[in-house]
Amino acid sequence: MSSAEVVEVLGSPNMVTSDEKRREVWVYDKISTEHAYSTTSGGVSALILGGLAGGSGAVGGGAGPSYSRGTGASSTTQRTLTIIIKFDEQNKVRDFAYRQSSF
Repeated sequence: MSSAEVVEVLGSPNMVTSDEKRREVWVYDKISTEHAYSTTSGGVSALILGGLAGGSGAVGGGAGPSYSRGTGASSTTQRTLTIIIKFDEQNKVRDFAYRQSSF
């Protein structure tokens, strides 16, 4: 695979260095972060309706107590992926390695 094909697949590298024979070494560092939040809630509400009769109709209205409770939990997860690609003198991939971690 050529370096141009690598760029098509992975995009531009984060770092480009060269080894003792002046061959390019590309390093990709990708980091993703996920946030999750879950909630549970329960509640009770009451509404008291009342009416007033008068004239040609009735008017209703009301108010009442309400109660609600909520709890929640959150978590954050981070993942990292490091890819090291080594090229030969013709700018073709000669070796690669990767490392993945999650915390």
